Amino acid sequence: MYNQSQSERISTSTFKSKIYIFNIKLIWFYLLGICALFSCKKEIKTFSPKDFDKKEKTTSKSLDLITKIPDGISIPDGMQWIPGGEFYQGAVDHDTIAMNHEKPRHKVAIKGFFMDTVEVTNAQFKKFVEATGYITLAERPVNWEELKLQLPPNTPRPHDSILQPGSLVFHKTKSSVTNFRNYAQWWNWTIGANWKHPSGPKSSIEGKDNQPVVHIAFEDALAYCKWAKKRLPTEAEWEYAARGGIENDIFFWGNDHTTLTENANTWTGEFPVYNDQKDGTEYLADVGSYPSNSYGLYDMAGNVWEWTTDWYNVDYYKEISQQDVTVNPKGASKPLNPSNPYATEKIIKGGSFLCSDTYCASYRSSARMNASPDSSTDHIGFRTVVSIDQLLSKTSN
Repeated sequence: MYNQSQSERISTSTFKSKIYIFNIKLIWFYLLGICALFSCKKEIKTFSPKDFDKKEKTTSKSLDLITKIPDGISIPDGMQWIPGGEFYQGAVDHDTIAMNHEKPRHKVAIKGFFMDTVEVTNAQFKKFVEATGYITLAERPVNWEELKLQLPPNTPRPHDSILQPGSLVFHKTKSSVTNFRNYAQWWNWTIGANWKHPSGPKSSIEGKDNQPVVHIAFEDALAYCKWAKKRLPTEAEWEYAARGGIENDIFFWGNDHTTLTENANTWTGEFPVYNDQKDGTEYLADVGSYPSNSYGLYDMAGNVWEWTTDWYNVDYYKEISQQDVTVNPKGASKPLNPSNPYATEKIIKGGSFLCSDTYCASYRSSARMNASPDSSTDHIGFRTVVSIDQLLSKTSN
């Protein structure tokens, strides 16, 4: 099994920079390569990340973790109750392909909360856009003055025909891949790709209402949450919910890898050449197409990666493991990725339809990946959560 090194699991912004550096050596490939840079557009900070950086450093025994739904609170439509409790976050000892950034395991306590049963769908996101007129990051004009600040000094300005809104789209290769570090082989920067046109300007989401919405940057997800009066989960909340109360297993269904195709939408066949569809799906699947975990949550493995609020910081697990137990951790106070020192990345969870047993294998509950907040692809989406405090606040108002 090929397993990505931590340095290979880079953000899409790093990917774009490396594609540029590689292709600029050849004039013909210059235009193809440089266009892969330009989802690094200005991050419009409508919602400040500082709201997600605080963490409680007390012991779980001093708090009510809310294991039962309080009186007077009803389960919101389309959500599941996740009872509070303690668990060990991070890779289990017998997970032989776990990454270093999934270790060490550390004890965490989570207050009860509600989580979307499925990933946010095209139909749900469409309602949000129709109600607010919101324009996603992948649809906005590219600002070269802002963009060049994120590129190597003296990077030449591309032609206006390239400086167009777009997003990253997966495409199969024509032959077997021997160098999995060259991810440019299966990613294309596609002008005109966005949530309404997931494969490019000639594609559409017609008939795909129940598929998860994709090409969603972090701020797009936050904007939806603000409208829906919900929020994104922390990484700890996400993993706690994904495990479904099963603490020491690699997958939410246990440790049996042979039942992967029955439990998740992943890549089966030879990645990235062909997908034999043994799991019934080649690309995205309708939400809820595979069995739920014991909390009634669907697609907590595969289908699309999901945004969390936590900064990606390679030292965070080591730091938090020094505590006996951390209650409702909100992640690191700042990002840190030595392999991409200029990056400010968020953590995404759950893997996607591109995860293969020969590459990535991120359908494991502890798997995590870093992604630039201002980037979008056709395999990143999100789901929302609601805390009891949020609902009590609504009730009091």
